[in-house]
Amino acid sequence: MTEPGDAPGAPRAHRLAGATSTYLRAAAEQAIDWHPWGTDPFDLARRSGRPVLLDIGASWCHWCHVMDETTYADAEVARLLGEQFVAVKVDRDEHPEVDRRYQRQVGALTGEGGWPLTAFLTPDGEVFLGGTFFPPTDGHGRPGFRRLLREVARLWKDEPERIAENARHVRDGLRRLRDARPGSGRAPAAFAAAVVAEIRASADPVHGGFGGAPKFPHPTAIALLLHDDFLASDGGSARLAQEALVALADGGMYDQVGGGFHRYSVDAGWHIPHFEKMAVDNAALLGVFADGHQRFGDVRFAEVLRGTLGWVREVLGDPAGGWGASQDADNAPGDDGGYFTWSRAELRDALDPMELRFALRAFGVGTEGQMPHDPDRNVLFRLLPPDDAAAGLELGAAPPAALLEVLRKLKRARDRRPAPQVDRALYADLNGRMITGFARAAPLVGDPGALAEACRAADRWLDRAFRPEQGIGHRLGPSGGEGFGLLEDQVAFAAGLIELAAATTERRYADAAGSLLGLVDREFRGESGLLRDLAPRLYDGPAVGQIGEPAYPLEDTPHLSANSAAALAFLRLGALLHDDNWTEKGRGLLAPLAARLGGAGLFGAGAAVAATLAGVEPITVVIDGNGPEAAALEAAARSTWHPNAFVYRGSPPAPFASTVTPTGGSGGARALVCAGTSCDPPVREPAMLRERMRARRPAPPASG
Repeated sequence: MTEPGDAPGAPRAHRLAGATSTYLRAAAEQAIDWHPWGTDPFDLARRSGRPVLLDIGASWCHWCHVMDETTYADAEVARLLGEQFVAVKVDRDEHPEVDRRYQRQVGALTGEGGWPLTAFLTPDGEVFLGGTFFPPTDGHGRPGFRRLLREVARLWKDEPERIAENARHVRDGLRRLRDARPGSGRAPAAFAAAVVAEIRASADPVHGGFGGAPKFPHPTAIALLLHDDFLASDGGSARLAQEALVALADGGMYDQVGGGFHRYSVDAGWHIPHFEKMAVDNAALLGVFADGHQRFGDVRFAEVLRGTLGWVREVLGDPAGGWGASQDADNAPGDDGGYFTWSRAELRDALDPMELRFALRAFGVGTEGQMPHDPDRNVLFRLLPPDDAAAGLELGAAPPAALLEVLRKLKRARDRRPAPQVDRALYADLNGRMITGFARAAPLVGDPGALAEACRAADRWLDRAFRPEQGIGHRLGPSGGEGFGLLEDQVAFAAGLIELAAATTERRYADAAGSLLGLVDREFRGESGLLRDLAPRLYDGPAVGQIGEPAYPLEDTPHLSANSAAALAFLRLGALLHDDNWTEKGRGLLAPLAARLGGAGLFGAGAAVAATLAGVEPITVVIDGNGPEAAALEAAARSTWHPNAFVYRGSPPAPFASTVTPTGGSGGARALVCAGTSCDPPVREPAMLRERMRARRPAPPASG
């Protein structure tokens, strides 16, 4: 018997209108009776005897918008969905745990993944068919969605055994994946060395970075190369890391006008990006560019840090504290990067004639940055250094200053364009990563305001969304924290608090990080001591579909996986507080990670970073004194690359003080480098301080 509201057809136009997700609200007026994730659509599917159509996407996803604007706007698609299916729409940023499980299920069936994710489910939430983008009619080398819906509806009615067989195939595939073990038995250090070798073998010798098109920045891989360089110092890893960072800084991936990084490059040469800008990408790249700036002292990397901090503040910043999730790629239906690209006419309108000639040379206008679908539009990238681009021109200013003026004028012109939408939802994992990035970058570029913003974000989250017995909520909404029990939120936010505590010596941040990591240790443990992506006792989301199936985030995607992030957070908290209990918890994750990630290459880089960090003794650098000499020592300490160092101006308070706590002496400014229970003799020269810090590295392993 059909209950009221079960009849197919009439869409609930405003079912998604009050959703917290920007992605869901944008679909509220579609002629499809969309349901948000929850128990209701699955109950309706059981009562009505219909399968579930699951759409998973995000506001930053270009092809999700294309599918909304074409496929889901098609009247026949809407009719078929309304008559034969129960339609569910999910924002992957709002429900990463749902996305993770259904990406795995669709991948086990088809080998495909990504967004939009399109899956057909039984009323029990099992996948029996799926894919990614489908046009309304046959095209793009893919079957049309109209035809697919008709065929799925026929199979559901006439061949239920085929449906059951497909669902069983997915279950069996996932079981085989769970049961598979690499069997390498390598120790963590050997695992890390193997990952380094795989990454070095995958490096692009022409364009920098790793692999071919499409090309992602892989910040954890770059970080691993820098760690390897610190340990081995053979020059090869440093060269590859520097080449990757320079390519990212000078290519179209970096928004030369507005700062911040786009998602990935569609070509191998870093010229044409996929234009969405993500908090997760920019937070990770802040961290690795901070590392690169310390290692190489490249002023270009400092410019990128300032530009990225500026974009995050201006575009993602929330006035009350924290940062939104993303900026869309497009500013209108059918658009493809129009806001971020330039025609010669637009450049001519914004610049005077001499500046125009300079900009055309500097940014390679008319060369590799031309948009394939519209060659008149160009992505700006650094083709020539300012001095070379200015050759023979009378600019009236030194080339670097002239470039800054050009960029200022272009930004002023671009700010008058309709800007792509910003998803202002506040998510704990993204905010924790961004706190890490701000805390790492701000001291390097002398930006105390950025550090204050990181503190304001942390304070807001801890006040509104943190519960000692539940951890940090996934989303910060008007009523406080929502969506408790997700691993990535706990470890990403704890990592941010650890770096913030190190930068500010504020004990409350270290205490909160310890509370979160203690919860992780108690509530998220699963097989082999690894960490599940959600804690069954703490999870407060709908227990529907495949949510009860254990999932272990192990591989970087391409950003740091939650298990690797946990290992790093345990190690860093142990180093910060001089507490071996935390250090041992971090070390305890390394062996099971190494066992499960054999052959992961680029996607095992985060675990390899944790394995290398475990072999680096933490050091504490204390700067005593005041005045220019002390400032020079502090600048030298902060700009020297060491993966496990903490720098303090003046003796650090408890609990940051080591067993041997240096105290202020007489005779002017001095610096002390301490490890364990001992400190080196004080130094007064910045160059000597750098040497002392660099000398605190493990000896290379004996050959043979």
